[in-house]
Amino acid sequence: MHYNFDELVERKGTNCIKYDANERFFGKEEILPLWVADMDFKTPDFIMEAIRQRTEHEVLGYTYRPDSCIDAILNWLKLRHNWEINKEWLHFSPGVVPALAFAVQVYTNPGDEVIIQPPVYFPFFSAVKNTNRVLVENSLVLKDGRYYFDLEDLKKKITPKTKLLFLCNPQNPGGMAWTKEELEDLGKICVENDVIVISDEIHSDLTFKGKKHIPLASISNELAENSVTLMAPSKTFNIAGLSTSYLIIPNKKLFEKYDELMKASHVYQGNLFGNIALEASYSKGLDWLNQMMDYVEANYDFMENFLNKNLPGVKPMKPDATYLVWLDFSALGIKDRELNEKILDAGLGLNKGVMFGKQGRGFMRINIACPRTILQKALNLLVSAFN
Repeated sequence: MHYNFDELVERKGTNCIKYDANERFFGKEEILPLWVADMDFKTPDFIMEAIRQRTEHEVLGYTYRPDSCIDAILNWLKLRHNWEINKEWLHFSPGVVPALAFAVQVYTNPGDEVIIQPPVYFPFFSAVKNTNRVLVENSLVLKDGRYYFDLEDLKKKITPKTKLLFLCNPQNPGGMAWTKEELEDLGKICVENDVIVISDEIHSDLTFKGKKHIPLASISNELAENSVTLMAPSKTFNIAGLSTSYLIIPNKKLFEKYDELMKASHVYQGNLFGNIALEASYSKGLDWLNQMMDYVEANYDFMENFLNKNLPGVKPMKPDATYLVWLDFSALGIKDRELNEKILDAGLGLNKGVMFGKQGRGFMRINIACPRTILQKALNLLVSAFN
């Protein structure tokens, strides 16, 4: 089946954060928003049909995840990432962001240290600060248009109070799909220092051609025993409004600690339609995903060529994965506040780079999972901001 990603979908009036909260986030209503990480493509038809079929039964009572839902996860991880897991390793969360906060509460005590690697997804910061833990930054190193781990700095930052490291794989906002060698080197340091890795892999399915996502825990039993992996089909299939996140915890002691909190709080059941959407996504979604990523990669190429021609001072960092692109404005020599004001005045809403840490100064993040006409309009607005 051929899917049409050029189709324009009117999202205003659906209580969506991306379009209906412009005034709240940008201070003005008339903004073209390409910031929050959901797509402007229709949620796939096979997901919508599965939900519609369930609504024909007019009782929406308490529910649970059937074996078919669990099997769909196992089969997808094997198919997409060549990773065979045991169903006993699976647990659930209302979302990946809540799971970050849960992990901090379960595996650390107030005053313990948690390492993050900025520039990085901004809830990493709040998950640590809001739980009264100590945030330690092991900044990534930017070299030749790509970020790298600074392992020597990591070794210096680890102390006896360091209990966790948050890994973003693929990386957000840079889009790196970390290599096996990079993950092995990072993982080895954490194992040697008893630092548990909480690996956010929500963008794992969104790889470009020739690139491969490697789950940290799939590399070796040693790394699996020292990590907790966070995944979901929400970014992949545009179902972020449903509760579809899950955790993979091979270490029995780590699993039991997380399970205790979940049983006490009763927030892991998800919801009826989330379970249905997850199963449909992983059972029927491969062809749609491949076509969607072909379109997104073509969007990136369009954007790169457009900027080279019309605004060469802005350099996009080509991602290995994700539909989020990190734009480098530093060559323009504009301070961050002025940069943001110019872009907003032009009518475009992007993520400010400093949201991802001070290392994001001079950058902005753009979401290119949209029809090409929308992307072209956004790029024209961007050019108008500086010309």
